[in-house]
Amino acid sequence: MKDIIVGKKYGLVILDEANVAISFGLFSASELLSIIFTKPYEIDIIITGRNASEPVIQHADNVTEMFPQKH
Repeated sequence: MKDIIVGKKYGLVILDEANVAISFGLFSASELLSIIFTKPYEIDIIITGRNASEPVIQHADNVTEMFPQKH
């Protein structure tokens, strides 16, 4: 994953449900933070999923929380 981001092949990388993967222990929040800290400036990363860790939230440029109004 980090190779794709550092390689600058794509301008936008979506890490779909990465926060959920962290909560399941598939990788750590520190690994995700490492990606955030070392990404090239021109690359945008979108990280999705519930229960984002506080350090990830603190280092994100933008955080959106969605709640259903009607289902």
